Amino acid sequence: RAVGFTIVAMDPTPDAVCLDDFALHLPERIALIFGTEGAGLSPAARQAVDVSVRIPMSGGVDSLNVAASSAVAFWAVRGDQPGRSLAGPGAP
Repeated sequence: RAVGFTIVAMDPTPDAVCLDDFALHLPERIALIFGTEGAGLSPAARQAVDVSVRIPMSGGVDSLNVAASSAVAFWAVRGDQPGRSLAGPGAP
């Protein structure tokens, strides 16, 4: 936070913001936090974040492993979306 990052936890809890909705209004700088497979995020990690975000899933799937969830999350917050630059703020 001290250098301008929004701390985002990837968390499959029902009260987390849907990734689709979060991706519509992305903060400029994001630090993503992923929990371990099985145990998930620690209580301390959950308390330290600015927002918790979940990947929408159906069909009784409760969560994805960390490799799959990170791939989905990184794709959703990629820099090549309209209005965002892979090179960062101020880049031509």
